[in-house]
Amino acid sequence: MLQTLGEWLWWERLWLPVNVSWSDLEDTEGRIYAKASQLYGILPCALCLLLVRYLFERYVATPLAKVWEIKDKARRTAEKNPILENYFRSKARAPSQADVRSLCKKTGWPERKVEVWFRRRRNEERPGLRKRFGEASWRCTFYFFAFFGGLLALYDKPWVYDLREVWAGFPKQSLLPSQYWYYLLEMGFYLSLLFSLTFDVKRKDFREQVIHHFATLTLLSFSWISNYIRIGTLVMAVHDSSDILLEGAKVFNYAKWHTTANAMFVVFTVLFMVTRLVIFPFWLIHCTWVYPLELYPAFFGYYFFNVMLMVLLMLHIYWAFLISRMLYKFIFSKLEGDDRSDEEEDDSDPPKETNHKLSHMNGSGARDRANGH
Repeated sequence: MLQTLGEWLWWERLWLPVNVSWSDLEDTEGRIYAKASQLYGILPCALCLLLVRYLFERYVATPLAKVWEIKDKARRTAEKNPILENYFRSKARAPSQADVRSLCKKTGWPERKVEVWFRRRRNEERPGLRKRFGEASWRCTFYFFAFFGGLLALYDKPWVYDLREVWAGFPKQSLLPSQYWYYLLEMGFYLSLLFSLTFDVKRKDFREQVIHHFATLTLLSFSWISNYIRIGTLVMAVHDSSDILLEGAKVFNYAKWHTTANAMFVVFTVLFMVTRLVIFPFWLIHCTWVYPLELYPAFFGYYFFNVMLMVLLMLHIYWAFLISRMLYKFIFSKLEGDDRSDEEEDDSDPPKETNHKLSHMNGSGARDRANGH
């Protein structure tokens, strides 16, 4: 049964164009091709990046936060109450007004005291400013080196300047060492992000982030096995370009360099729209949708690859909407926080449900000058 499953999984018509077999992609005559077994290297790479991230955040980001006087906000802890703690852990972090009244009867506390307890208890589980700064610093640093490393690997390649060259000789295109390391580091990084999702700062687009990471890893894995490597490197470079500015803007925002952060956010918005909503669909997806059909008939891998690209494009449109909304508020009102973040609450805040409605009515709420990835 496993043998049958393996034969079906590696059926050539799933991965390769007609009249092309796996034997055509065996190393010979000085040509070296990408192999599925090389993808096992992604796991140790991801673990190494997690270690590097830990060391970076501890020995680089933390001292830098001290220099810039980035401090966590002082929090008042919630007093011990088994009834409220059990409700908080087993039912909801933000009870409805009906549940608040029910809890008042069980605890003998007034409504105001119960509401304040839940605010303080939620704050206890929210990450501090230094943690946010450390995460943004790490991602900014990685994207910086990944993007400029990608430029070094691509600047002299003919397919960067003529997209038809992406398919020249496909799929018999020899693997370059620079392509191998570019793929390994990028895929290891996104796998490390999946591993760290459980302890990273939680945002409202958590599910979209998970979908994005899975789609990216699936897309890159398929492109590696099917030798869509040239277009894969272009997709990675286009995505990394704007991410540097996004994470950099967050870093400066946490450091209260608001003018610098605001300028970077505006530039990021323009670059995001150009790379994700113009270059990505009208150049890269066009390259994978139109040009291959000039060389061979469509096959399963052709459709699968393009569907994965479309999934990424849908996520880009979703994030472009969030970014546009934040840019509008940046220009016409005051930005104070992050549309996607779970921000701290004060004891004087109205109940969470009411506060949520007010934030939409008055245009403030929790927004970060530098978010919107």
